[in-house]
Order: sequence, then C-alpha cells, then structure tokens
Amino acid sequence: EVQLVESGGGLVQAGGSLMLSCAASGFIFDDYAIGWFRQAPGKEREFVAAISWRSDNIYYTPTVKGRFTISRDNAKATVHLQMNSLKPEGTAVYYCAAALEVRRPQLPYEYEYWGQGTQVTVSS
Repeated sequence: EVQLVESGGGLVQAGGSLMLSCAASGFIFDDYAIGWFRQAPGKEREFVAAISWRSDNIYYTPTVKGRFTISRDNAKATVHLQMNSLKPEGTAVYYCAAALEVRRPQLPYEYEYWGQGTQVTVSS
C-alpha cells in the first residue's frame, strides 16, 4: 500500500520556523520526485516546493524562496521542508506528493500519490 505521511505541522508565530516531514512507503521512493503543496481555506491547492529523485533539481514558488528549504533522504524514504520566517499567509494544510515523471513540478496533476496533509497555522 502506497503511503505518504506528513508530520511536523502546528501553530507558530509569524517569524517562527517549522520543519515538515513526509515519510513514504509502498513504492520505490528513489525513483520519484517529491513535491510540497499547500491549501488554505477557500483557496486552490498551490505549489510550494519540489525536489527530484537525485536532489539535483529543486524548485520553489517565488513567495517561499529564500525562506523554505526542501531536502530528501532516500535511505530513509523521507523528505523534509524546513520553513523559516513564516508568515500568516502561510497558514494552510501542507501536502506532500510523489511523481514518477514530472515535467512541470508546480502542477498538482503531475503527481500520482498524495498524503493526507498536515495543518500549519501561523499567527500574527
């Protein structure tokens, strides 16, 4: 059974930090690119960051570049999203997703597998 399990969400004040983790199982993790998306209430799911299977291609949405860092540990089948200098507009459910072949990593439909999400709330 394919599973992507996010963890690390919570409540943080603006300017604070959180590290999200995505633990994968049930598929060959090394073959897959992993993306992070977020969805705020009443809004569409939006791309946050993505990392290729070898970590040689990394992408960020402009609003998080310089504040967020995505990384992966293939030996542990885990991806991390370090989020610094968090802003209230970062409040959302954060999802990780896996894609075997991804040409446009910012597009949700490129990804085959999704986790259930973890809530991040940034207070002002």
